[in-house]
Amino acid sequence: MSLTLAARTQQMTSSAIREILKLTERPGVLSLAGGLPSPDSFPLDALAQASERVWRTQGAQAMQYANSEGLMPLREWIARRVSLPHWPVRPEQVLVTTGSQQGLDLLGKVLIDPGSEVLVEQPTYLGALQAFSAYEPAYRPWLADAQGPDPQALQPRNAINVPVRAAYLVPSFQNPTGHAIDADRRAAMAAALRAHRVTLIEDNPYGELWYDALPPAPIAASAPHQTVYLGSLSKVLAPGLRIGYVVTPPDEAPGALALRARLLQAKQASDLHTPGFNQRLVLQLLADGFDLDAHVASVRQRYKAQRDAMAQALTHHLPDGCLWQVPQGGMFFWVQGPDGFDAAASLPDAVEQGVAYVPGSAFYVDATLASRQQMRLSFVTLSVAQIHDAVARLAEHLRRKGRRSC
Repeated sequence: MSLTLAARTQQMTSSAIREILKLTERPGVLSLAGGLPSPDSFPLDALAQASERVWRTQGAQAMQYANSEGLMPLREWIARRVSLPHWPVRPEQVLVTTGSQQGLDLLGKVLIDPGSEVLVEQPTYLGALQAFSAYEPAYRPWLADAQGPDPQALQPRNAINVPVRAAYLVPSFQNPTGHAIDADRRAAMAAALRAHRVTLIEDNPYGELWYDALPPAPIAASAPHQTVYLGSLSKVLAPGLRIGYVVTPPDEAPGALALRARLLQAKQASDLHTPGFNQRLVLQLLADGFDLDAHVASVRQRYKAQRDAMAQALTHHLPDGCLWQVPQGGMFFWVQGPDGFDAAASLPDAVEQGVAYVPGSAFYVDATLASRQQMRLSFVTLSVAQIHDAVARLAEHLRRKGRRSC
């Protein structure tokens, strides 16, 4: 049999992070690589009790097909949770997705044509690049200064004034850098979006994981007609539920109803609907009185202690020439190793020495902008003691590489 793959598959890539996670499965490796929430943060008892109630009272409905938009009570709850006084979200704007990763894929499918110019900050979330690349965009790196990506980059660059098709941004505690965009830059971004008719895909999986100060309001709150907003329960409840959501612009926004209809059609073609049992489980959990805000506050407290431990360990152990900033939220430190260090080339040796990280080059669409010395370190899945041990191993690895390069 002759099998011919579609040309678009040439644009598909594997997740460097998922491949690295395979390496970390060997005994004795302390992984700073995976962006996984701590399993100790999952409310397993509450989920077990809610699950039993769903089976007992809604078993047949939970096992039946569900509507593609998501269960209306869950959409209503999501709309209330994300709404702000100056950004009211209606349930009809909410599409429940199978994780926010599916939301990225659906948006790529309905917004991106081959050759469409898509602006992406550098570095950026690897999973977004995976989702969009299958639709063959022309990526334009979105350069940044200390405050974040430059709003002026949203201006058309060509003589016929064709706007950027879409821009992608993680404004709060970004993956991989942990950087958060301040209120002034968000306001400037919203103004530029309105002025230049650009659609922003605002991805906010980490916004509730703040440790020092609440981040500013989403850009969507200031530019609702130009912004498609993505959220998820993966980082605040449990990723295995695969409950994400897309908030589309309000009805009166130009093209909003067409976007909503096409997203729904793409969702139907993809998986018909997000598992009904999982949606009902979340609703039952809430009906049982589970306080999600209190739970998230406890997760923040846990992660803040781990963040602080990572900062202390980096300061104590890493050799001269390493650079980093302490993130104000999220799950990651972005570290630059010393001169001569090549994070990608030396990763196998690091794993042999019992520690793993993600090379920074994986997060760039333009390799010329990447530094070989950069790496992403996650701090939420290891204990405080393990964090210090892992960073000590990493520091010894960096010293060995430095001695070999001399």
